[in-house]
Amino acid sequence: MDRSEALREPLRGASHLECTGTGTIIDCEQLIGLSSTGKPLFARYDLEAIRAAFTPHAVSSRRSDLWRYEEVLPVRNREAQVSLGEGWTPLTEAPRTAARLGVRRLLIKNEGINPTGSFKDRGLCLAVSRALELGARELALPSAGNAGSAAAAYGAAAGLPVHVVVPSDTPAPILEEIAALGADLQLLDGLISDCGKVVRRGVEEHGWFDLSTLKEPYRVEGKKTMGYELFEQLGHLPDAIVYPTGGGTGLIGMWKAFDEMERLGWIGSERPKMFTVQAAGCAPMVRAWEYGAQHADVWDGAATYASGLRVPGAVGDFLILRALRESGGGAVAVSDRAMAEWVARLGADTGIFAAPEGGATAAAVQPLMGMGLIHEEDEVVLFNTGSGLKYAGMKPLDG
Repeated sequence: MDRSEALREPLRGASHLECTGTGTIIDCEQLIGLSSTGKPLFARYDLEAIRAAFTPHAVSSRRSDLWRYEEVLPVRNREAQVSLGEGWTPLTEAPRTAARLGVRRLLIKNEGINPTGSFKDRGLCLAVSRALELGARELALPSAGNAGSAAAAYGAAAGLPVHVVVPSDTPAPILEEIAALGADLQLLDGLISDCGKVVRRGVEEHGWFDLSTLKEPYRVEGKKTMGYELFEQLGHLPDAIVYPTGGGTGLIGMWKAFDEMERLGWIGSERPKMFTVQAAGCAPMVRAWEYGAQHADVWDGAATYASGLRVPGAVGDFLILRALRESGGGAVAVSDRAMAEWVARLGADTGIFAAPEGGATAAAVQPLMGMGLIHEEDEVVLFNTGSGLKYAGMKPLDG
C-alpha cells in the first residue's frame, strides 16, 4: 500500500462522546463544545475491538510522534491528521536532581522541545485536526500564552484562520510567535478568564469555533498521549507524577489514558500518585484539595510570572480533584522565587532550560515529601511543560 492509499484508509476514530458529569452518550460526528449540562465531553472508543492489535509491541516501531497512537485518537481520516512533529518528547534521567531532592529516581518529561516549545502542541494538534475534519471554518481561543502559539501553528498548518486573545502582559516571545504564525492576535488587560469573554462574543457574532481548554472534546485527547508515552518509555508507570496545573488538561488526559491502557491490557490496576502544582499567587486547585471540595472556587487576584499557571478557574476542576484523590496524590503551591531557583538548578543539573512551570514541579517535591505524599524510595516524573526561552526577561513577582 502506498502513502496515498494509506491516507485514504479510514480509521475507527471515537465511537461516541460522553458527558463527564452525567455519563450521557452524545454523537461525536459534530462540532460541539460542552455538554448540555455545561460539563466537558470525553471521546470514547471501542477498546475491545482494537485490544488484540493495538499493543505496546505493535506501536513500538511506528512514527515518533503522537499519531503513533492513532487507534485511540478521534480523527477518522488520515488526511486530517495535521502534524508538525509533536510528541514523543524525551524522558530524561536526572540523578543529580534526584540526589538534591532525596528521592530514589527522578526523570523529567521535557515538553519544551515540541514544535512551538510547549506541551500545548499536543492538545491543539488534536483539536485543530478534528475541527478540520468536522468542517470548522474559523477557530478561536483565549490563552495564557503557549496555547495561543500552538493554536496559531496548527491552524496555519491546517489552513484555518485562528483568533487568539491573550493578556497584554503575556511574555513577549510568545506574542511574537503567535503573530509570526499568522493568527489574529488580540491583547487584553486582564486574565485568561477575561479573554474568554471576548472569544465567546466572537463565537456568538462570527461563528468562530471555540478551542478553549476542555470546552471542546479533543485537546484532552492530545494531552493523554503523554500517559501512553510514559509507559512506553519507562516500560511501566512511575510511582509519582508531578504536574504544573493551570487548566489541568494534561493531568486529566493522562488519568484518562491510564484507564484506557488498563482496558486495553497494557497495564493492570496500578496508577501513579498524581500531584498538582500551582503558583502561590494562583492556587484554586490546591485550596479546593485542602478543603476537601469537589469544585474549586475562582481565585481572586491571580498573580504569577508563570503565565501557564495564571488560570483563576478551570472548567475541569472536578476532574482534576477526582484524579488527585483517586490516585492518592495531592496538591501544593510554590512561590515564584522557588520556581525561578529550581529553573536554575534543573538547568545546571540536567542541561534542560525549563519554563517556570517546570521549575515549579521540582520546587514542589520536598514540600510533598514533608507532607508524607512522596517518599524517598519513589520513582518520580516531573513535567517540564515548556521551554524557558519563551519567558526571556520575565522575573518572579515575589522577588
